[in-house]
Amino acid sequence: MRDLIKVLQDKDEKKAYALLKEIRVKSAASENYYSYLDDFAGLLNAKNSYVRTRGFILCCAQARWDEKGKLQNVLPNMLTLLDDDKPTVVRQCLAALHEVVLFRLELCEPIKTELETIDLSKYKDSMSPLIKKDIDELLKMIDE
Repeated sequence: MRDLIKVLQDKDEKKAYALLKEIRVKSAASENYYSYLDDFAGLLNAKNSYVRTRGFILCCAQARWDEKGKLQNVLPNMLTLLDDDKPTVVRQCLAALHEVVLFRLELCEPIKTELETIDLSKYKDSMSPLIKKDIDELLKMIDE
C-alpha cells in the first residue's frame, strides 16, 4: 500500500500517471481500491499539483463503491482544488467529479454550491471559457 501511494507521488510523471490510469480502470470494475480512499485523500494536500490532482481523481473514482459515506468527509478538502490557480488542475477535477455526481446523489448539492462560486476571472481568456463549459456540463448533470 505504501508503495502504491509512493508511486503516485513519484517524480517520474510517466510512472505515476500510468498507475493513476491503471487504478481508474480497475476502480470502474471493482472496489479493490476503495480501501485506499483515505490514502488518496491524503494526496490532496501535496505541494505538487500533479499529485493533488491524482488524489482528487482517485477519490472520485471510488464514488461508485462509497456505501460508507467516506467521500462526504473528504469532499470539502477535495473541492478546494476547484479554486486552484492552475486551470488544468481545475479542469481535470471538474471532469473527475462526473463520477461523483453519477453515483453519489447526496453529494450533488455541496458540489453545485462550490461550482457556483468558482472565480473564472483569475484564469487567462483562453482558459476561462473552457472551465465555464466544464462547470456548465457538470451543473447540467446535477440538475437532470
